[in-house]
Amino acid sequence: MSPKLTEPWQAEVLALSIALQEMGHYSPAEWATILAAEIEKARVAGDPADGSTYYSHVLAALERIVAENALVPSEALQQRRTDWEDAYRRTPHGQPVTLPEDPATG
Repeated sequence: MSPKLTEPWQAEVLALSIALQEMGHYSPAEWATILAAEIEKARVAGDPADGSTYYSHVLAALERIVAENALVPSEALQQRRTDWEDAYRRTPHGQPVTLPEDPATG
């Protein structure tokens, strides 16, 4: 059982991981192996192992599997991460963080 969802991004990353799996980009076994490896990597690095960081591991696993399967070019993934970080820094406290429309996707 997964820990409780407490933030919208957690539901989004979980839904995206399921959608990509259902589209056939990777198998459930591949997902389980990579997620377990990300959790173990965090555990070795001192993760609290109390479930509070579970969705961070889901995100790390999703980013890894997307990169390993070349679903998104690594440069594009890094740019999107930078865009989100910039948007987060510019957004006033209490306001939703949003990105401008991606010109590549309309």
